[in-house]
Amino acid sequence: MSIDLTPEGFTFVTDRHLATLSTMGPGGLIHTVAVGFTWHDGVVRVITRDGSQKVRNIERDGLATVGQVAGPQWLSLAGRATVTRDPDAIARAVELYAGRYRQPQPNPLRVAIELVPERVLGSAGLIAAS
Repeated sequence: MSIDLTPEGFTFVTDRHLATLSTMGPGGLIHTVAVGFTWHDGVVRVITRDGSQKVRNIERDGLATVGQVAGPQWLSLAGRATVTRDPDAIARAVELYAGRYRQPQPNPLRVAIELVPERVLGSAGLIAAS
């Protein structure tokens, strides 16, 4: 599925805002943590430490949602997520993260979560009408 954001929506996902990443925990409860994320070429990317709970949840279940709220505006991107350990993909995720937030500290255990949205919900004016 292609997600078309309006220019206002694109600004919303590229300005410096934190978000939440929600995954399904091992006991069936939703696991939600604060994250920084990037949106590029229709893929949401989150950098994190290998072995973290969110990584284990995604590798077990694969479903995830990233939600961003800033004042009255909000956006929710849900779909299938994967964990990549490919050095080039991680380097790209770090580069994108540095562009939106700041250069992260080196982390030899870093992986990247890649989420391809299947469903998007958000405030009026952020998502282009299809």
